[in-house]
Amino acid sequence: MKFISILMGSKSDYEIMKECAKVFENFEVKYELIITSAHRSPKRTREYIKKAEEKGAQVFIAAAGMAAHLAGAVAAYTTKPVLGVPMPGSNLASMDSLFSTVQMPSGIPVATLAIGKAGAQNAAYLAMQILALNDDKLAHSLKKDREIKEEKLIVDSNSVEVLL
Repeated sequence: MKFISILMGSKSDYEIMKECAKVFENFEVKYELIITSAHRSPKRTREYIKKAEEKGAQVFIAAAGMAAHLAGAVAAYTTKPVLGVPMPGSNLASMDSLFSTVQMPSGIPVATLAIGKAGAQNAAYLAMQILALNDDKLAHSLKKDREIKEEKLIVDSNSVEVLL
């Protein structure tokens, strides 16, 4: 069974990462969600990645704040795509989590999304775009979603626009 795996460094990340899960639910895409830490539970993280791959995980989304090494740890254990979502709220204006996620050594890539809610939602969309490379139904659903977003934007514009 193909699915996407969402990993969070702590329960405090759930409020943001549930937005990622909601996107999957709206598209009826299977996902798993787990709390595990690169620092507090490295063995759990490594074991989960191995089991998830055996079960069919196609893409891993890793969210963490502060030192934010979870995405890098996940990338060290898999050659599947890893999408990193830096979490907001540190003493360093979230720059520590952004830099920790985006600055990976050559050969161990992590695709890094925006900090916070937009990053969580875009991680879901990017993961689905990866799956859609081999899933025509999902590709069609993503295209339809874009069309709906465009239609809403036009309706919104029509309600306020002033043109000469």
